[in-house]
Amino acid sequence: MPAAVSRGSPRLRRVADGKATSQRPGAAEPMIAPSILSADFAHLADEADAVGNADWLHVDVMDAHFVPNLTIGLPVVESLRKHTGLPLDCHLMIEDPKRWAPGYAEAGAHNVTIHAEATTDPVAVARDLRAAGALAGLAIKPDTPLDPYVDILRSFDTLLVMTVEPGFGGQKFRAEVLPKVRAARSLVETGHLEVRIEVDGGVTTETIMEAAEAGADTFVAGSSVYGAADPAAAVERLRHLATR
Repeated sequence: MPAAVSRGSPRLRRVADGKATSQRPGAAEPMIAPSILSADFAHLADEADAVGNADWLHVDVMDAHFVPNLTIGLPVVESLRKHTGLPLDCHLMIEDPKRWAPGYAEAGAHNVTIHAEATTDPVAVARDLRAAGALAGLAIKPDTPLDPYVDILRSFDTLLVMTVEPGFGGQKFRAEVLPKVRAARSLVETGHLEVRIEVDGGVTTETIMEAAEAGADTFVAGSSVYGAADPAAAVERLRHLATR
């Protein structure tokens, strides 16, 4: 099991990855997760090295069924795990996650996120992921309400609120989904939930503060990192803005 997965046994430490803070109840230091969807697929090892100062490395897995695009799968994740020490944040935009998701945990992914819309029993998948040594994440599309999933979020470590429609990079940030982020943050601050709140899609220097103010603490950024002349500097800039 990779060290990034095993360190810290209390669940709060697992969720916050050792970065709990006293700024406000339930708050955690912001984490930046560059998405390799925007990286050069011919040089993924080098692209991972270019953001070695990031907190997580976000891996978008698409199957051309749940979403119309097709990207990478388990063999690439296994190869990345051997190369980089960054915790891998695998976002599975796939059908039948109960069948496929545990393999990513077994391959050493730190956090494996499935879509609420892709399974009829997300809690069972979360149980399998945790048993395999990973954190379990639940993702919801922009048009999917949060309320029906609040109760089952106690079985998860992360909540991923999509701020674009899943399937393609480079889309515009949809601020109209931020009330779901605020609602989740309220539940964390009142002690009803213990999850990291992640946003994915259109996160840039212009939008990250808005997402952070709504209560997000983990930020997936693709083109705003890998489209920069210095990806590592872009990560630091985003982290600074989210902290503000």
